[in-house]
Amino acid sequence: MQLFLDANILFSAAISPKGRCQSFWDFAEQGYCNLLTSPHALLETERNLLAKYPNQLDYFNTNLRPFLTVVKEASATRIKWAIVLGLPLKDAPILATAVESQADFLVTEDRQHFTFLYGKKIEGIVIVDPATAITLLLSSSPH
Repeated sequence: MQLFLDANILFSAAISPKGRCQSFWDFAEQGYCNLLTSPHALLETERNLLAKYPNQLDYFNTNLRPFLTVVKEASATRIKWAIVLGLPLKDAPILATAVESQADFLVTEDRQHFTFLYGKKIEGIVIVDPATAITLLLSSSPH
């Protein structure tokens, strides 16, 4: 299972090492999923960590980033497509890159901009919140 993680998931895992979003790394470590993200999401995560929780940046880079596969940013055409769907310019590259990376799921906590897409399959990818993604991973796990 390929999970594309939005910056807010990366940020949450970095500031709450025992929180819900950390479980994605636990599943990845056990081989149940691959964690994908983009340079855009990484930059946003690092910028927010530096501004709000600078002490957690080292934890992010040491413990979380090594498990991430950073994929190539989406094409301008695909980003425009995501804007036409209704996403703002700052979020369109996330969906566009998730689609182009052929992820199975885009995991995001951005309820303001992505709620209208939650649970929908668009261009082969399903947009889900963290709780739904964890439920899907648990159902695919033999435990």
